[in-house]
Amino acid sequence: MNKIQQLFERKPSEILSIYFTCGYPHLDSTGDVVRALAAGGIDMIEVGVPFSDPMADGPVIQESSTIALRNGMTLELLLNQIEEVRAEVTDVPLVLMGYLNPMMQYGIERLFVRCKEVGIDALIIPDLPFHEYMRDFKELCRKYDLPMIMLITPETSEERIHLIDKNCDGFIYMVSAASTTGTKDKFGEQQLDYFRKVDSLGLEHKRLIGFGISNPTTLREAWTYSSGAIIGSLFIKCLAKTSTPTEAVTSLRETIGL
Repeated sequence: MNKIQQLFERKPSEILSIYFTCGYPHLDSTGDVVRALAAGGIDMIEVGVPFSDPMADGPVIQESSTIALRNGMTLELLLNQIEEVRAEVTDVPLVLMGYLNPMMQYGIERLFVRCKEVGIDALIIPDLPFHEYMRDFKELCRKYDLPMIMLITPETSEERIHLIDKNCDGFIYMVSAASTTGTKDKFGEQQLDYFRKVDSLGLEHKRLIGFGISNPTTLREAWTYSSGAIIGSLFIKCLAKTSTPTEAVTSLRETIGL
């Protein structure tokens, strides 16, 4: 059984998934960050592939990508680093998140093979259109047992949401608003209505809410209307202002009230 399925069976609610950009703040910090997150009780880790044009990301993650690329991070090096740390962090699901261009450059089936080898449990490609997933990726996902996590936004139609629920595995990534990543003090009533609407659709797959979660209020609201929350920008900020990944995880937990 995929580690993501195991997680949802073990912990069906109040899941916390953390994103970080590999190669940030240092080229060789990937393993230390993964170990610190796992030791800090984080349920799932999103391993970010740095890219020069991360269009869904706000300034914090954009800057981390720029620094990681400047440090020399590549997709091949990232996967090698994950393979090393996976021998120690065996139970926490690892999700590879990145944009389509670097993955196409690497070779799509080659990427699936390598992800399976190193212990990646799912993929998130924010700029992958759903019809291209259906045409070019769905069979690979089933072949290698590597779910493709698709994103939905407040603008996604109910029809499309149901299609994603029917054709994708893993979980559904609910983007809290039609904007880039970043921290917010609270969710507005329009966002809460969107959460309630999706919650009422009777979807088969679990949902995690991301974008804008940065304090106890937004975390609890995400947990109320889905199975979990995804945090990225806030953790990148914690990495920037602390000396070690362990200190960054401690700072993150204090900031969100855990």
